[in-house]
Amino acid sequence: MSDQNVSNVGESGGAVVEQPDQQLTPDEEITEIEKLLGTEPDDFQARCRLGELYFSKGRLDDALTEVKKSIEMAEGLRTEMNRSLAMYYSNLGTIYATKNMIEEAEAQFKKALEVHADDVLALFNLGRVCSEKRQFMEAKTYYERLVEVTPDDPIAWYNLALVYVELDNPAVSDYNTIDMAMQCYLRTLELDPKHLDASFKLMDLALNHKKTDLAIKVMEDAVEQNPDEPLVYYNLISTYEKCKMFEQAEQARQKLKDRFAKRAKEAGKA
Repeated sequence: MSDQNVSNVGESGGAVVEQPDQQLTPDEEITEIEKLLGTEPDDFQARCRLGELYFSKGRLDDALTEVKKSIEMAEGLRTEMNRSLAMYYSNLGTIYATKNMIEEAEAQFKKALEVHADDVLALFNLGRVCSEKRQFMEAKTYYERLVEVTPDDPIAWYNLALVYVELDNPAVSDYNTIDMAMQCYLRTLELDPKHLDASFKLMDLALNHKKTDLAIKVMEDAVEQNPDEPLVYYNLISTYEKCKMFEQAEQARQKLKDRFAKRAKEAGKA
């Protein structure tokens, strides 16, 4: 039996087949790596090695191309790693917050943003923490960034609206932010037409600032979106009465009676 057919038992008990050492030349290694990348173009280590081999062979243009690709891939890997790391910091912060360890939670959320400035969970939670501490300028910064990152999230817009309302208070700041608060509530309702808290708060703001047309429209839309919610009708009736639209208030009151009388009748049949 020839030596090259002999199998030995390795230390772990498995069969180890002895292979003769085969040292590829640089040209052969280039050929093999090029084949590999033809089927697995995202093999980062192979691409880095190919750039080194091209450089060693004086193929500078090819080396330049491969090194640029390697850098692009490395940047992508780093970005993904940073996102993952930020997520872990945010998760840790959430655990601390659940345990009512607010200072520790805040520190972890800030670490998350140091790693990845657009981490949604960290932005949201820092905005909330700052709001609870009545640090509304800081909360504004976090929530404004949050709506940039998640422009279609009604919760982000709603929380930013709450902060703008607070900042409009002269005892809190010199900012005049009530119009921005209203725009945020409108954006919230655009994204989530059934958001009752946004409807009620916007209605109150509109009435307080003599924007009666806006107040009425908001509550009429709220009734349309939430036809089975009595509280919406009551607020619409109240809005009509505050705007001295007594006929419309009575019509809304009758509509409320008719709707819920019908529901009671249907429930009785069931």
